[in-house]
Amino acid sequence: MTEPDPRDEPPPPLAADVVQRTSMAAERTWLAWWRTALAATVGALAVGRLAPEVLHVAAWPYVVLGAGYAALAIGLLLAGASRQRELERSLDGGSPAPLSFAVVSVFTIGHKR
Repeated sequence: MTEPDPRDEPPPPLAADVVQRTSMAAERTWLAWWRTALAATVGALAVGRLAPEVLHVAAWPYVVLGAGYAALAIGLLLAGASRQRELERSLDGGSPAPLSFAVVSVFTIGHKR
């Protein structure tokens, strides 16, 4: 059995290519935060404004629930913006930027309620 020729292996990616791919992944993550916030905003409007009219019921419980979705949307935008800044600083400094447990906990606990 012959060993593979090391010349047949592709060259390692350039550092600039790695940084560019990581930056593009961070942008996709930022867009995901925005998409989720937009969905929460649509949910807030649908629940708080549309549901009471369609169901012909008292509006206040739906307005409160809609306000909760609106708060979630704002929280997602703020968390996404903060995360984007962390990732940009991380790329500039070359250090990792793990997502904090507190952020994950807040959105997980808020989601389960």
